[in-house]
Amino acid sequence: MEEKIKEICRSFGIPGKPVSYKEITVGNVNKTYKVDFVCENGTVKSYVVQQINTYVFRNPAQVMANIEKITEHINKKKPDGSFLHYLHTPEGETYIHDKTGYWRICGYIPSITFSVCDDLEAVCSAGEAFGEFQQLLSDFDASTLFETIPDFHNTVKRYKTLEKDVQNDPLGRVKEVKRELDWLFSVKEIACKMTEMKNAGLLPLRVTHNDTKINNVLFDKETKKALTVIDLDTVMPGLAGHDFGDAIRSAANYVAEDSKEYEKAGVNLDIFKAFAKGFISKTAHTLTENELSTLSLGCFVLACEQAVRFVDDYVTGDKYYKTTYPEHNLDRTRTQTALAKDMLDKMDAMNSIVRYILTECGK
Repeated sequence: MEEKIKEICRSFGIPGKPVSYKEITVGNVNKTYKVDFVCENGTVKSYVVQQINTYVFRNPAQVMANIEKITEHINKKKPDGSFLHYLHTPEGETYIHDKTGYWRICGYIPSITFSVCDDLEAVCSAGEAFGEFQQLLSDFDASTLFETIPDFHNTVKRYKTLEKDVQNDPLGRVKEVKRELDWLFSVKEIACKMTEMKNAGLLPLRVTHNDTKINNVLFDKETKKALTVIDLDTVMPGLAGHDFGDAIRSAANYVAEDSKEYEKAGVNLDIFKAFAKGFISKTAHTLTENELSTLSLGCFVLACEQAVRFVDDYVTGDKYYKTTYPEHNLDRTRTQTALAKDMLDKMDAMNSIVRYILTECGK
């Protein structure tokens, strides 16, 4: 692998001599390596070399086309910022394609990441990072991007797929999740509201990240302030509220996504408030009134959507999500359902927090 990495680096024309490399194990999709180069003046410069997972991303060329467009847009607005910058080959491409797959290189940003974080200042800073991402791309025409994962957050379609699979019940598992299914179908109308609003033209399509977990934010090692957003493979047209909602769904739950203690699942309003404060501080004057008023709803929608996806995978035989034990998707389903129930109970409180923050931002 060492020779292959050197070959890829040569293809991008990186100056200097490669002296070391190591695999970065954070992240479950692409193979990622940090490569150190010694420049002619003796300084060391580092790069991130990635092999794109073509099972997950079936059209890497479209993925990279999206990334190139939005990174160029952001870097023009923040030329001195620390946003990701992808290298180009002498032919002007942002990737190499050979018999081993698709490869790309971006600059390495010294930083730390958090898988779980209860530091409210860091959570607020993560909210600022994702909010700034929205702000900087607010004038970008999202329709020019490829939809690399069609219907990714089409909640209506997710429910329709579940209905069909429940009716077929290929493994006889429906009876095991009847309680969860009954509740998810009972809230179908509100869970699908944002998709219906989008279809009616009441919510605009924006450039969305679509994987707004806190571990996709790089933080300064000393100050714990957010530096930039990473993992741009899922960038495509979407709803801003879905990005906000997925961040809360993943960061503000009292328990892990696959906790066996699903009865303890729920939304931590302190985490919600911290993230919302950061996100809204950057987007209060960018997003529309409808978008701002559905931020809390987006949290409930994403929790329901994820529960629908988990239970559908369980009913059809655990084909999509990696499982480590037979009831893994069942536990995920129950945790997400419990989280969604708590979000529905706390919807008024979450909306009040959003309104208070908007008032502080002069809205």
